[in-house]
Amino acid sequence: MDEIWDVIIVGSGNAALCAGIAACEKGAKVLMIEKASEDMAGGNTKYTAGAMRFAYETSDDLLPLLATPEDPRILRADFGRYTQQSFSSDLLKFNDKEPLSTEQKTLVSKSYSTLLWLASHGVTFDPIWSRQSFEKAGKIVFWGGLTLAAENEGVGLFNMELRAFKSLGGEIRYRTEFKSLNTSNGIITGVTLTSGEELKSKAIILACGGFESNATLRSKFLGLEWASAKVRGTPNNTGDGLIAAWDLGAQRYGRFSGCHATPMDYFMKDYGNLSIPHGERKNYRKICYFLGVMLNENGLRFLDEGVDFRNYTYAQFGQAILKEPGKRAWQIFDSKVFDLLYSEYEFSDAHYEEADSLAELFQKCDGLDSLTAMKTLQEFNRNVAKVINFDPTVLDGLSSHSSGVNKSNWAQKIDTGPFRAYPVTGGITFTYGGLKVSQKAEVLDTQDKPIKGLFACGEIVGGVFYGGYPGGSGLTSGAVFGRLAGSSATNF
Repeated sequence: MDEIWDVIIVGSGNAALCAGIAACEKGAKVLMIEKASEDMAGGNTKYTAGAMRFAYETSDDLLPLLATPEDPRILRADFGRYTQQSFSSDLLKFNDKEPLSTEQKTLVSKSYSTLLWLASHGVTFDPIWSRQSFEKAGKIVFWGGLTLAAENEGVGLFNMELRAFKSLGGEIRYRTEFKSLNTSNGIITGVTLTSGEELKSKAIILACGGFESNATLRSKFLGLEWASAKVRGTPNNTGDGLIAAWDLGAQRYGRFSGCHATPMDYFMKDYGNLSIPHGERKNYRKICYFLGVMLNENGLRFLDEGVDFRNYTYAQFGQAILKEPGKRAWQIFDSKVFDLLYSEYEFSDAHYEEADSLAELFQKCDGLDSLTAMKTLQEFNRNVAKVINFDPTVLDGLSSHSSGVNKSNWAQKIDTGPFRAYPVTGGITFTYGGLKVSQKAEVLDTQDKPIKGLFACGEIVGGVFYGGYPGGSGLTSGAVFGRLAGSSATNF
């Protein structure tokens, strides 16, 4: 007799593992299938910094989540507070004046309880000392509402969640590629693999990501300029789950024209690189543009580098770069801010040019209109207000303008050599369009009726993000909807 599973989960990233943990908690017999090899498993999760955004009232709320609450820096840390209202407001910034979606409300309301739940399964977190805090008046001040990341970043998150899943009896099979969903009388009965094997199950959870690694779907939904975009993460998120669900009549839902795309080293590989040592896995990311300016190939500024904290702009600015000539730009800094640049700017394979003068620097930048670039920086410097006590932890209102583009905050003259130029492009992280799910994470058809036995979580869920992205929300969304899907699937 063929083996019948209670739940089969397609994918093995953060959302999938949270679904697996939740299902196993209920005593379900759970199989997770992953088309990648064991060393490449984990979807995009392993490529992340492991940051997770959640609502909290006081710093005391953070202590149960910490790997090392005895760290002496905790006593000097000012974590502030980040309420559900704050989280909601940050999401609304990118909703094109539309109210919070049901999915966003779920994300916000369940964010903290989900982090506590993960902690109860041995998942621990560290404050994001290096990227989310600055020393200020003897305090370590956190900014932007993003305070914690999983211990040992995304790889650590995956390892901790996988350990919890296996300890509860969950099984995972690698190099097991999903092809299609099987049904009988409109009810899910299992999946068919590309090998032809059929696996039977009472419920299926799709947690296999979006379509960012599928050039055809990127071109269809995002635009032709995205066909050759570099992918920050796994090459395996090719939309398999979406296509299979659509074939069953699942509803397309969310912002298919939107995606998370970050400024990245222009010379990065076509996909993320897991062979990079831990601690350097973010080396291709270049998100300190707010400390300087960005120029396109024509030598012109093309966006407001200081419109808001980078947590709220970096996912949009990658998209903006891809629309510029040659799909690249240069981030320009002077020595006044070198000590504020994140560590990835200093890694051994970080690409940049350096010179003692701006004129010399621009001559080194292959493909850059050096004369126009010089005029742009001269104009920018002329329009900078006097800067006193430069403070990147607050929106300081110190502005300048050039090329007809304002810089709203953190504008200071770029006039102290040596100078550096980092060539960047946009690297796509994940897509926003996906499937519509119920409040039980059931996949809904075009009539808003559940497809019986089919659930979804993670990137494949639409309606969570629209015009942009508050940093750290993606992993939290995966965990929230993963827990919900796993629990609901056992009740089917």
